[in-house]
Amino acid sequence: MIRIDRLTKVFRRHVVLDALNLEIEAGDRIALVGANGAGKTTLIRCLLGEYVYDGEILVEGRSPREERCTVLAGMGFVPQMAPPLKMPVGELIRFAAGVSRTDVARVETVLLALGLAIGDVRHKPFVKLSGGQKQKILAAVALGRDCRFLILDEPTANLDPAARKVMFELLAARPDRPMLISSHRLEEVVGIVNRVIELDRGRVVLDERIASAGTMAFRHPCRVVLERTDEGLAATFQSWGFAQDAGELLHWRGAVTSGDRLRFLAALTRYGGLIASLQIDDVDSLPHVNGSDARYGEGSNAADNRP
Repeated sequence: MIRIDRLTKVFRRHVVLDALNLEIEAGDRIALVGANGAGKTTLIRCLLGEYVYDGEILVEGRSPREERCTVLAGMGFVPQMAPPLKMPVGELIRFAAGVSRTDVARVETVLLALGLAIGDVRHKPFVKLSGGQKQKILAAVALGRDCRFLILDEPTANLDPAARKVMFELLAARPDRPMLISSHRLEEVVGIVNRVIELDRGRVVLDERIASAGTMAFRHPCRVVLERTDEGLAATFQSWGFAQDAGELLHWRGAVTSGDRLRFLAALTRYGGLIASLQIDDVDSLPHVNGSDARYGEGSNAADNRP
């Protein structure tokens, strides 16, 4: 699907990509990892045809520099940094949907799933929104359209926990969609990919296939009993999509994805003295995720924990 041959990119005599060779097949869901300066974002920008480079890139036989419009028409892209667009959000979504021949309603549906109603921001300039709102809109534009390849550069940056959960669910729901996900942390994306590529100084230093795709989006039912109520802790639970049991102010229920469990526990750490019991159950597989089984053994036994 994508062939990269001796890709080299130099900025002011600094070699960022050094004769990089890589092939991406139709079924690949790749985690692109590496330290800052390893070349991840530069590689993505070359794939999008934004940079002049030495070497060759072919996306389904086409050069992203010479046939950029055609290549981009088949790509969905979520950037790490939102562009400073001044147009109103409603106009931006209509434009993006029109370019990709996508129904605007599909984009708005994904946006709502990520926790942002179009009616709340339709007439606001995109550049005036918060970082989280911008990221949700960009993700909705990319995931709401039909594309042959997804490129995501730190896609969960600025997203709240509930939106991160939905993001992973949406990605896991597309097992046949090839994608390239750039991330500083492998543990954040390992559950939805089947291949890991690590860059260092512009070269591939690791290229391995893994068999854990889909586990990041498994949901673990969670129940928490408090010693007493607390406004700050209540707000934390609500941000994770938890709700109180009917008539039980001290009982909270919800679910966390496999990839979010450590972050959830970390969020509760400051309230450890207020928690009487915390139970995280075995995975409750999502109905739209294939292959939900016992492969993911971690956390299979419910246990009471005090953060």
